[in-house]
Amino acid sequence: MKKFIFLLILLLLPFNVFAEDKLIPNSQSGILIEADSGKIIFEKEKDKRVSVASMTKMVAQIIILEEIEKGHIKWNDMVTVSRNASGMGGSQIYLEEGEKISIEDLMKGISVASGNDATVAMAEVISGSEKKFVKKMNEKVKELGLKNTHFSNCTGLDTDDHYSSSYDMAMIARELVVNHPEILRFSSIYEDYLREDTDRKFWLVNTNKLISFYSGADGLKTGHTDAAGYCLAATAKRNDLRLIAIVLGEKDSKVRNTETVSLLDYGFNNVKLKKIVDKNTIVKKIKLSKINKDIVNIKLKNNLNVIENTGINNKKYKFNIKLNKINIPLKKNTVVGKIEVLNKNKLVSTGELIVTEDIEKLNYFELLKKNITNLIFGNL
Repeated sequence: MKKFIFLLILLLLPFNVFAEDKLIPNSQSGILIEADSGKIIFEKEKDKRVSVASMTKMVAQIIILEEIEKGHIKWNDMVTVSRNASGMGGSQIYLEEGEKISIEDLMKGISVASGNDATVAMAEVISGSEKKFVKKMNEKVKELGLKNTHFSNCTGLDTDDHYSSSYDMAMIARELVVNHPEILRFSSIYEDYLREDTDRKFWLVNTNKLISFYSGADGLKTGHTDAAGYCLAATAKRNDLRLIAIVLGEKDSKVRNTETVSLLDYGFNNVKLKKIVDKNTIVKKIKLSKINKDIVNIKLKNNLNVIENTGINNKKYKFNIKLNKINIPLKKNTVVGKIEVLNKNKLVSTGELIVTEDIEKLNYFELLKKNITNLIFGNL
């Protein structure tokens, strides 16, 4: 009977409240968030600065994917491995000086095997040196608004000024899966081969074992050093709900995996994702002078979702629309503002607003023609 009452109390608790020593008791810190909104479902010492080992490489992955998206590098580009990269110890894919390997295979080496040599090779491709690349990593962290992270290398090797927090790691993981979802093509690989048609064939096995057995798991990054202990950034998606769990400072990999599963289970059992506005909905129409359209339609960039406790329905939401100063011309899908979702005057979600088509400024003759047409048909 006592056990039943205890379980009933847990179900009635708000989903971001849970006794820290019951859920991930062995970790130094941890956090569980919903990926789309970034809403915190559970937290434990979320801002504590600790070593994070190879989870550092998630920021390197963000930069690599940005370079791909900008067209600065391509997956099939071949990289000639330097002596410096080939000499990296720790986790590695055993690159040799002068070896030629594709950027795609290097990304596999980083994402699946957590290769230090592969990470340094990519740092040198993008920035010319690891030192310059680490500077870019720290700039990216500041750009994301994170205050408890600083890197001294791109691999996660322990130094006094190399640290992060579970909250910062969650926001970095969120940046990857939400804004650079191609990462999941790599992080979801459980096993693969490099140099498959050579006498140096190398078997890759993912250091993140959750993707082999946990329903919906498709990433993201492990880490381990003496100072950091065993760490994991895990993400899983079921239906439309994607969760990101971070556990830091576990005593061994088995405990790390068990407690990460507990964190994800807690999320999937206690929260749900509710779509309240479809992304194709026109949320506002505005009139602008001297443009090629009579009305500018503004819609959501993505579906507008909120996170609710399971079993709770009929919440009432209010919306605030905030538009930026609009400068013409505008390309289709340009972000022009945001919509805020409030429940009982508390902000629970936000969404970006975009224009639905190209908006051009009319020249003198086009404007004259438009005014004459409007005059004739009584539209003025």
